[in-house]
Amino acid sequence: MRGWWREISGLVLPAVCGGCGAPRTQLCEECAHALYGRVARRARPVPEPAGLPAVHAAAPYTDSVRAVLLAHKERGALGLAGPLGVALAGAVRAAVADGAGPGGPLLLVPVPSAPSAVRARGQDPARRIALAAAGELRRTGRVAKVLPVLRQRRRMADQAGLTARQRLANTAGALGVRAGGARLLAGGRTVLVDDLMTTGATLVEAARALGAVAGADFRPPTGPRAAVVAVPPLSLDSNRN
Repeated sequence: MRGWWREISGLVLPAVCGGCGAPRTQLCEECAHALYGRVARRARPVPEPAGLPAVHAAAPYTDSVRAVLLAHKERGALGLAGPLGVALAGAVRAAVADGAGPGGPLLLVPVPSAPSAVRARGQDPARRIALAAAGELRRTGRVAKVLPVLRQRRRMADQAGLTARQRLANTAGALGVRAGGARLLAGGRTVLVDDLMTTGATLVEAARALGAVAGADFRPPTGPRAAVVAVPPLSLDSNRN
């Protein structure tokens, strides 16, 4: 019921910009430019954890970009999945263009939210954005689909307030691949996707889980790339000393 109401209310309630609150628009031109108006860049958290795939991000996690992500994830602004998908699609393109890799369709593997969070929100934000990104990629001529093959094998503690090392310990061994997932990933270019990367711990665990069932070809540095909508500004290559 909650998810249904969010879908309907997103269509009938007066719209304000998810980034700055400007009236009569879901996302104003300025906030859209902040979200997906620049070329996606390589992102490396500090410190960069071992086992992290090569990650590309569409935007720094500041100001209007932060507001848009929170509006979609926490306040049920589901219509923002479209522009967030445009941003993620740009990061996916940058990820697969950076280095050699297998051909075939783009296989977007979203990092799963905790089942309790999905129930509370009425949606899985990363999966929803991944579906929008796949649609954007197809619209521009790329063959792309979403494969939600990752699942949580155990409950993880809330990551807020944890250090980078504590986050790695918290996520270690927490993800697994659904039965038959390895077969679905054959014959395409796998890209791990998420809405936000902070320390990289969750992407490290996602890459480990894929490598555990799909073999060495799915382990860094030759394994799947990763793409996210946003990262802390200092994680972006051009912002580092």
